[in-house]
Amino acid sequence: MTSRFIAYTPDVEIVEPHFEENVRIVIERMERYITGSVTAEGTGQAVRDAHAKGYGLVRGEVEILGGLPQEYAQGVYATPGRHDALVRFSNGSPHAGADAHLGRATGLALKMFDIDGPTLLEDEPDSRTFDYNTINAPVFFCNTLQHYLFIQELFLQAAAYFAEGKRGRHRFYRDYVTGKGTLEPEDWAWEEFLTFLTVSQRPLVNVLLSTYTTMGAVRHGDYIAKLRLAPDPACAAAVVERQIDLTSAAEVFRPALVAELRERPYAFDIQVQLCADLKRMPVEDLTVEWPEQLSPYVTVAKLRFPRQDISREENLTRMDALSFTPWRVPAAHRPLGSIMRARKEVYRRSSLLRHQLNQQERREPRTADEVLPLKATSPGR
Repeated sequence: MTSRFIAYTPDVEIVEPHFEENVRIVIERMERYITGSVTAEGTGQAVRDAHAKGYGLVRGEVEILGGLPQEYAQGVYATPGRHDALVRFSNGSPHAGADAHLGRATGLALKMFDIDGPTLLEDEPDSRTFDYNTINAPVFFCNTLQHYLFIQELFLQAAAYFAEGKRGRHRFYRDYVTGKGTLEPEDWAWEEFLTFLTVSQRPLVNVLLSTYTTMGAVRHGDYIAKLRLAPDPACAAAVVERQIDLTSAAEVFRPALVAELRERPYAFDIQVQLCADLKRMPVEDLTVEWPEQLSPYVTVAKLRFPRQDISREENLTRMDALSFTPWRVPAAHRPLGSIMRARKEVYRRSSLLRHQLNQQERREPRTADEVLPLKATSPGR
């Protein structure tokens, strides 16, 4: 029987011109920013050049469901079972200041344990961990590494632009569309700019209430997919700390997350959307939201959080010592497309430098208990 979904083959990806040279430039800028962040960000620590500010490290468990249709029971999802997990919630900004200054993009990074098979990371093939890096939007505001060169620069300088008020905002928008004057009019980054506006207007809600996606496509065994983590409807309905008021305090996202997890458990549905049409569900164009009428999301696993107390400062310290990368996965879940491919070396070099500057041991944990024992997060009554 022929599947209605597109089979994975290596030729679904393109080789972007000047890819290696552009990756080198991205890494140079990233390393310069991270080195300077030790003093510039006011924390005394080197921070990530994206998702710099974490809101909490959460202990969880992923249950891979049984009885899935064959097209969805692929790779790690072919074997029902339970896996310990850690989740880092974060803001997408490269800065670590007050929440009101950081924007509305938030992230969920998931690490699952006890996963069979080698990862795609040459320097740690036997980690037996599996990562997803996701944001609270179904699209991403950049399609090519060539465009990312100027978008990266704009984001790192965004605070200076917006400090100028209306004039600065308009200059930021113009530089975004025109590539700081380097693009011909027919190549202006309109799609990416419009996607940036969409992402920047995400609702201000408790991070538990957002839906998070991989943005780019990934291999799903024999197929091509995007993945998302959607709040379990019953859990979402029970959330008390729902809306976020950025004017109420310097820190608003973390207290709301802490308050909810202290009072009740929570869950997300891990869902897969398979590619059914490469033109309408492209691999390389991350500004296109894949239509669900062509291929709906199907729940393949549950991510569950027990009730826990993540309020201690030690929680943030342990969180920031971890590394998450979309390439810490088996080959059956390989990230696809130029932007996703670039993230492999960029994320590795970012992690190496950050740990070096912060004098932290860089070692992938073998178990969730090494990082966040359940007894250490049990809330008191």
